[in-house]
Amino acid sequence: MAMTDCTAHSTQFSRPAARGFSIVKMIDVWRSRRALAQLDSTRLDDIGLSVKRAAAEEAKPIWDVPATWRD
Repeated sequence: MAMTDCTAHSTQFSRPAARGFSIVKMIDVWRSRRALAQLDSTRLDDIGLSVKRAAAEEAKPIWDVPATWRD
């Protein structure tokens, strides 16, 4: 019975990857946004972002990315 449940769950997990936005990409987005949130204002200025814009980007959910990121 446990083997059947495991198979059913793996089928569900394969669907998001088939659409091109896998768990690995979601984790990458989360890490990038977290790193962005840790930059100070001087470093944000270096990359052309304001503190307000960086905070807004960091607050987005991990699935909220441009369509071009969903290869």
